[in-house]
Amino acid sequence: MKLTVAEQAAVTANVATFAFAHPRRPVLPAWVPGAHVDVHLPDGAVRQYSLYGDPAERGLYRIAVKREEAGRGGSRWIHDHLRPGGEIFVSAPRNHFALNPDAARHVLVAGGIGVTPLMAMARQLAAQGDDFVFHYCARSRQSAPLVETLEALCGDRLRLWLSAEGRRLDIAAALDAEAGADLYVCGPNALTDAAEGAAAARGWPEARYHTEHFAARADAGFVPEPFEAVIASTGQRLPVPADQSLLDVLRDNGFVRGSSCEIGVCGTCECGYRDGAVIHRDVVLSHAARKSRLMPCVSRGRGAITLDL
Repeated sequence: MKLTVAEQAAVTANVATFAFAHPRRPVLPAWVPGAHVDVHLPDGAVRQYSLYGDPAERGLYRIAVKREEAGRGGSRWIHDHLRPGGEIFVSAPRNHFALNPDAARHVLVAGGIGVTPLMAMARQLAAQGDDFVFHYCARSRQSAPLVETLEALCGDRLRLWLSAEGRRLDIAAALDAEAGADLYVCGPNALTDAAEGAAAARGWPEARYHTEHFAARADAGFVPEPFEAVIASTGQRLPVPADQSLLDVLRDNGFVRGSSCEIGVCGTCECGYRDGAVIHRDVVLSHAARKSRLMPCVSRGRGAITLDL
């Protein structure tokens, strides 16, 4: 959809919020907390941003964008060029990070700009009178996006952890106090990795651990090797060179796959596989899903893998 920038505001030194509206239609496609949209930039790049507003506000999509000076350039373009009245292509919302409606208690853990999807969750939980706590980690209050809104929303259910003031979240201790709750984590990889490690060490059921990453995992030391993709429906055997992704090879051979981030964080290109040793390098699929699903933009194989295509 070609949407119009209805609002734009700086909320910290490097985070700005944007609200998008349709120029002719008063209602946008519905969404639920945890959803994100793809923002299509003029150079063809696509970036994913979580919706942090109120799902009942059907005329606006609200996102917050942190300017990453050392990033791939998308956030810098958005900060430098998007202003009220401007136009940008935005996808309908998708969700790989939804609330569990059957949870007895919800523990939300955010780091920095990772607050955005969890803010929408907190809004819904507060409105429903559900039991939850919100741990928000940031360097300082001045660098914590949307902190005032979150304080008004959560009240005494908010725990603010500011490292510049010597207050850091002990994720292990937090989990020890929350047996039986559902855990939702979004933030830098250091935070999500620490939470995942603490949850695994405590035997936390995977069905009650939910995470969303906004950056690919570090690939230090990973060296791609060639492998072979077998198409189950046709028997075709497609060589995948070390310098090409499985997604590129599929496209080159007429297998059209939707894609967006192409770094393993959005889940758009997901497909199934039947057998073979898969090297999973995405940050979307659960351990259970990885037994039969992969992300061809980043996943690779050892030897041959059979794709459910």
